[in-house]
Amino acid sequence: MSIVRVGQTDPTISHEVTSGAYNAEIVPVTRHSRAQLILAFAIAGVSDLLSFFAVLIPPVEWAIDGVTALALFLILGRRWALLPGLIAEAIPGMGIFPFWVLVVGSIAVYDGLKPMHKGPSMLLKLLARKNEK
Repeated sequence: MSIVRVGQTDPTISHEVTSGAYNAEIVPVTRHSRAQLILAFAIAGVSDLLSFFAVLIPPVEWAIDGVTALALFLILGRRWALLPGLIAEAIPGMGIFPFWVLVVGSIAVYDGLKPMHKGPSMLLKLLARKNEK
């Protein structure tokens, strides 16, 4: 028996649906509040603007990016999408691109999307039928 998690926007919904041999558990997806996203976009924008002017002074740029990563970590929580942004910003000369704004945008858009778990493959179904006989 496998459990498939399906995200909903209503946090009050959390129950199990039985269909055949599989259970589908509806689990609410927590989204960031509008205030959190506005604050994160503001910090990312200011950081990208400062990094653009500090591109010739790498230690200053690294300090800006470290503070930005810490601030976004505190606002948005532990998100893997912050790590590629920090790595991209640490490359000398890459501060001219708005990576932090792109990272926050990707978190805002793709954070609630989860991959759909498929049921057993066709081969496993055939093997199960063969063992039942």
